[in-house]
Formats: sequence, C-alpha cells, structure tokens
Amino acid sequence: MHEEEVLGKAYDARLMRRLLKYLRPYRWHVAFGIVMSIVISGMEALRPYFTKIAVDKDIASGDKVGLLMTALLFLAVLVVRGLIQYANAYLTQWIGQRTIFDLRMEVFRHLQNLSLKFYDKNPIGRLITRVTNDVEVLNEMFSSGIVMVFSDVFTIAAILYFMFTMNLGLALVSLSVLPLLFYGTFLFRRKAREAYREVRLQIARINSFMQEHITGMLVDQIFNRERKSFEKFSAINGAHRDANIKSIFYYAVFYPGIDLIGALSIGLIIWYAGANALEGTVTIGTVMAFVQFNEMFWRPIRDLSEKYNILQTAMASSERIFQLLDDTSILSAPQTPAPFAHVNGEVEFRNVWFAYNVPSDGVQSPEWVLKDISFSIKPGEKVALVGHTGAGKTSITSLLTRFYDVQKGEILIDGMNIQHVKPQDLRRHIGVVLQDVFLFSGDVKGNISLGDSSISLDRVKAATRVVGAHRFIEQLSGDYDAEVKERGATLSVGQKQLLSFARALAYNPRILILDEATSSVDTESEQLIQAAIKKLLHGRTAIVIAHRLSTIQNSDKIIVMHKGEVREMGTHQELLSQNGIYRRLYELQYKDQEVKAPLA
Repeated sequence: MHEEEVLGKAYDARLMRRLLKYLRPYRWHVAFGIVMSIVISGMEALRPYFTKIAVDKDIASGDKVGLLMTALLFLAVLVVRGLIQYANAYLTQWIGQRTIFDLRMEVFRHLQNLSLKFYDKNPIGRLITRVTNDVEVLNEMFSSGIVMVFSDVFTIAAILYFMFTMNLGLALVSLSVLPLLFYGTFLFRRKAREAYREVRLQIARINSFMQEHITGMLVDQIFNRERKSFEKFSAINGAHRDANIKSIFYYAVFYPGIDLIGALSIGLIIWYAGANALEGTVTIGTVMAFVQFNEMFWRPIRDLSEKYNILQTAMASSERIFQLLDDTSILSAPQTPAPFAHVNGEVEFRNVWFAYNVPSDGVQSPEWVLKDISFSIKPGEKVALVGHTGAGKTSITSLLTRFYDVQKGEILIDGMNIQHVKPQDLRRHIGVVLQDVFLFSGDVKGNISLGDSSISLDRVKAATRVVGAHRFIEQLSGDYDAEVKERGATLSVGQKQLLSFARALAYNPRILILDEATSSVDTESEQLIQAAIKKLLHGRTAIVIAHRLSTIQNSDKIIVMHKGEVREMGTHQELLSQNGIYRRLYELQYKDQEVKAPLA
C-alpha cells in the first residue's frame, strides 16, 4: 500500500451486495423512503398537467372559479409535496448517517484487532483516508444515492406516462434527441470515472504526506528541510489540483451539453406543435405542458448522471474499505481459550524462532530475527536483556506480549502456551514501559488510568507517589485534571516517562517489561525512577532492556543477545569473568574506569 492502487469497476455486484448489508437494519426506513420518493415523483409530474387544464379548459372557457380552484388545488399539491420531500430528505440523511456510523465503527474495531505486522507495512495516512474520506464517500451513496435514485427513476417514468397519454406525436418528437444524450453520457461516464479515480489517489497521497511530515516536523526543522518538504508537498498538491480541474472540465462540458440537448428538444416541440397547431390538432395548453415536461425530464437525467458518479466513487472506496476489512493480519484467538485469571510470573522461551517477513513461496528461507532462543525466568526474578542494536531484544518482548506469533517453538507463562490464551487476558498481566512514551490528549488522570473505571483516583495518586511523579503533577494547573496536549507536547521527556511508570504500576501487572525506560531522562529523574523501580519490581517478574549496563548490574540474570541468538547468560560478575561479549560491552562503557570486578 505504499502507492494507492486504482481499484474497482464502475459497478460491482459483489461489492454492492456487501454494502447493502449495512442497510439491512434500516430496511423498513429505506422502504418507507422509496414509497415517499414515488409519491413525490407522481406529484412532480402533475405540475404540467395542471398547466394544461388551466390553459385549455379554464382560461379558454373564461371560467374564473374553475381557474381559482385549479390554482388552489395546484398549491395544495405543492405544499403536500414539499412536506413529504422534507420528510424524505431528513429520512435519507438519517439512514446515511446511521449506516456510516456502523461502518466506521466496524473499520475502527477491525484496526484495533489487527496485529502490529499490519501496521509495519501500511502507512498511517492511508488508513486515516479509509476511515475518513472513503467512508464519507459511501455516506453520499447511502443518503443521496440508493433512495433518491428511485425518485429520479419514478419521476422520469411519470413524465413519460403523462407525455405519451397526452400526445403521442409530441412525445416521440421530444424524445428523438435521446441517442445524443446516451452517447454524451457514455463519453462523460468513461472520462469522469478516470478523473475521479485520480482524485482519490491524490487525496490519499496528501493525507499520507501530511501525517508523516507533521509528525516529523521536528526533524524537518532541525535539518532545515522545510523548503524541500514544501516543494515535495507542492508537487503532490499540484497533482491533486490538476486531477480536480480535469474532473471539473468534464462536468463543464457535460452539463451544458445536456442543456443544449434539452433546448434542441424544445425547439423540435415548438416546430412540430406549431405545424400541428395550424391544423388545430394541438392546443396551446398541450404545448406549454410539453415544454414544462421537457425541462423537468432533463433534470432527473442530470441527477442520475451525478448519482452514477457517486456510485463509481463509492465502488472504488468500498473496494479499498473491504480490502482493509478482509485483511487477515489478526492474531488467531483460541476457540476454547484457557483460563488465565491468576499468574505467578514464570516465563519460559522454548526453542523460539521468529522472522518478521516469511516468504509466501515456501522456498526462500526467512530472515530469522531470533534463532533457537531458550531461557527461563522464575517468578519475581529480574532479568536483563543486553546486546547491540538489532540483536533481537525488543523482538523478545514483542513476542511475549504476543504482538507477533513465533514461527517455531513456544513461549510459556506459568507453563501455559500463550497461544492458548486470549491476547486480552495475556496482556492484562503484562505491563510495558517504552522509551518512546505515548500520551493521549486529555488529562493526567486519564493518561494513567487509560479510562479504566476500576482504577480510582486514589489508586492513581498512590501509583504516582511510588514513582515520584506526584511532585510535578501537583505543580500543574489542575494537578490530576491538568490538560495533556496531543502526545504530551507540554510535558518534558522525563515527566512523560514518569507518567508511563505510574500507568504501569496502576494496572498492577505480574510481569513488567522495561524497554530502555530510563535512557531519555535526566540524572535527577533517573535517580527517582531507579528508586521507584525497586518498589515497582518487588514481587514481580521483570524483563529489562538496557544499553546502560550500570542500571542492570544487580539483575538476577543477564541474557546477552547477539545476531538473534543467546550467546551468554549469567549474573554481572559471572559474565565479566567469561571475557566474552558482555565483558567487551562493559569495557566500552567504562573504558576510562578501572574494572574492579574479579577477572578470570
């Protein structure tokens, strides 16, 4: 999905059947809307008929009372039609909004269930386009398309009925221009379809570019890339502008063309009616009615062309949405999940092999990130993972939380294979503190409890006191109700890290993962956190990823990773005595200090 595909047909029955399923809960509302559309169409077609009666009957005979009654009846029809049209418009918009609400919720729920493997491959901007622009296109189809198209069709049918029953010759003459209409519509549909697809493509590119560059604005400004980014955005925005102008051009040609064909039809009506009026076979009221019928006839034709544009854009958008909904990058949940209410915290990796990308052909060998990993952690132990960047440390924690599934081997917690447990039940017992803390817009209290009603304010405050975050929180305007901007923009890196520790403590997990959790804080904050970690880890199983070896020297066990393999394992003193990878890492960090540990 690095490039938006041009997908879809002008009409796809398979996609339409899937779309109509979203209307099923509102089928009686749709049926009522169609009935109202039929009534509106019939009343619309009566207007020229009243003109004929008023001219040929009432005015021709000088019947003032009859003319007044005809006018009053005509007014009553218009008022009733207006009321029904208002109700129908409200109903169709209500149907559209309800349907789009259901669809958007389904898409968002599906996005929540997709594994991280999916997000590794799909740009966020494109996914935002799915939930916003593409879903909104379907709103137009549900609210202005499916029900209202019946109104246009029945309006045309009613007009044709009155025209042919009123005067067969005039009806045939006025409709003789239809071949021109069909040919022009065919050309317009083909060109407009291509233009609309190009517009959708460019919208997706703009969304993706904006999301990426607004998120990375700091990098742009630090490296003075504003001009280069501006030029790139200018090119993308220019392509979007050109695609829209191209689609507008086709509209600018098509709609005046429809008016020209309509004017040609009126000219033929006047010519034919004038010749027959001289012979007395056509009345003035009939001619006036046909002129009105002709003007009314082309209006739903134009509307149907617009509905066709809505339909073809809806087909392209629905295909992209259903392609997302059909994505199977979801971690499989066991049909009969094992109970996982209480956890002691014993962790075991047993001959685990893992690769992020596995070739689908079954011939090429995967690029293994982890190779035959085996180790065990007793309940309450503090274990550190060390190694060079890319050694596989974070991959181990991602597998433990089951963000990904292993290809070989198994991961056990308290002797239970984690694939036999619901992911939600598993993650309820695991807390993760990352180097890059993510805070949501809202308040401090909400960012610690994350909306969990079972976590009271007292519990939140207790957690912040343990990690030493309460001091800076109480200095904020509003303390625990203080506003937190998007991604915690108003807080320092250290403050955000302290909040992440409080968040983990508030959820009281049995297993705690610290992934470079103190690498971005200052010395004072690190001292606070180190003191808090001792309290936080008490009685819990802990896995700590750290590059600064000073923070993990007191670990019960240190696992040294190298190129996806466990190369060394032991305590700090044991590993120093082996003169291996850990010793070299230690000496690199403390090369200016004397190594006081005993060497073998």
